[in-house]
Amino acid sequence: MAWVYILRCADGSLYCGWTVDVEARLAAHRAGKGSRYVQGRLPVELAWSRELPDRSAAMREEARIKRLTRDQKLELVAGGRAARS
Repeated sequence: MAWVYILRCADGSLYCGWTVDVEARLAAHRAGKGSRYVQGRLPVELAWSRELPDRSAAMREEARIKRLTRDQKLELVAGGRAARS
């Protein structure tokens, strides 16, 4: 199994990534050892996550989400239509 997730950063921005262990990845981000983007925007909180069958599916979903507008990402986090697009 793998996960795709969205973090809400301290500056209000959203970060999307994928992992096989959400808790470990969130801990790495919070420790400043995750992505370079997040390092300068701490603290972060997990806003949304979704389990997928494998790494490949998670990477495809991450790419799809990164193409969404900010409003669509916020809708996804809220459980709206973007989740199904």
